[in-house]
Amino acid sequence: MASRPFASRMRGFTLLEIMVALAIFSTLAAAVLSASQYVVRQTGALEERLFAAWLADNHLNELRLQTGWPLDLQQRIVSMDRRDWLLRQRISVSPDPRLLKVDVDVSLSGREQTVHRASGWIPHRDE
Repeated sequence: MASRPFASRMRGFTLLEIMVALAIFSTLAAAVLSASQYVVRQTGALEERLFAAWLADNHLNELRLQTGWPLDLQQRIVSMDRRDWLLRQRISVSPDPRLLKVDVDVSLSGREQTVHRASGWIPHRDE
């Protein structure tokens, strides 16, 4: 009896099987890359909204400690997180004569889009 050589009994992957495996792997890799890019974009947007909310809250608290506010629109630039932020405040009268209404809009400097908007009330102190 003639026996077959050891190499002929081993079976490997065919070219077609390897190509199918590569196609599946590349499809999965593309899906993972797309999902990770989405997460990175969302993380950046969330970070912007968080800093904008902090700035608006800090500004409202600063106004509560001050006296003599002008009843109009004012804006200023604030630096935070290596970026410049534009804070626009509008102080107006409220139905309650003891309070003034404050609206604060926060956006990144150079952009028109408002990242965060906050409203609050401060005590009306006659000068």
